[in-house]
Amino acid sequence: MKGVVFDLDGVITDTAKFHFEAWSQLAKEKFDLTLPAEFESKLKGISRIESLERILEFGNLSDKYTSDQVAEMANEKNTYYVAAIDSQLTENDILPGVKRLLDELKEHGMKLAIASASKNAPHILEKLGIIDEFDAIADPAKVAKGKPAPDIFIAGAEAINLDPKDCVGVEDAVAGVAAIKSAGMVAVAVGDKDELSQADEVVPSTQDFSYELFNQVWNKGNK
Repeated sequence: MKGVVFDLDGVITDTAKFHFEAWSQLAKEKFDLTLPAEFESKLKGISRIESLERILEFGNLSDKYTSDQVAEMANEKNTYYVAAIDSQLTENDILPGVKRLLDELKEHGMKLAIASASKNAPHILEKLGIIDEFDAIADPAKVAKGKPAPDIFIAGAEAINLDPKDCVGVEDAVAGVAAIKSAGMVAVAVGDKDELSQADEVVPSTQDFSYELFNQVWNKGNK
């Protein structure tokens, strides 16, 4: 193992609540739709446009808007989201055990990259005060396909000059784990064991992350 490529949301921090707040605000203002709380999980780990398409589908509004209008509304949602992050996100929002993990990985000379579908990743890492811990942030605007396609994880490995097979990918979503595996990486996931069964190792909490665990999983996957 020479490097680790991380998803951001649900792995380093959890901004899902801010995303859902922003989508709920947009749905109410634009379509007079109230999104049920359980809808939040349907928007996890997918792109902005895809999220909006699912909301439109939920409201039976799929054929009412052009792709330009959809793109415009998705950007509007992002404005709400960034405003929420600016006013509410702090270093206290780093998930438990993550700061320790980053220190451990650095001590062992690991290269670290972020592979997030979010264009806001640099801004979020700055707000969390950990942007300097990462050697690279893959740019989602430059990859052809979103997760579950492997593009963003391959870009993450390339950004730290590593072969994907020398990296561990870390995720919390099914689409993300599929992307890691398609990229030819070993996958560590955090969350539900049954849901994320495609991963090489699943832990219930970010507190269970460690250099030792990642290295063990990588060694096992590369026998």
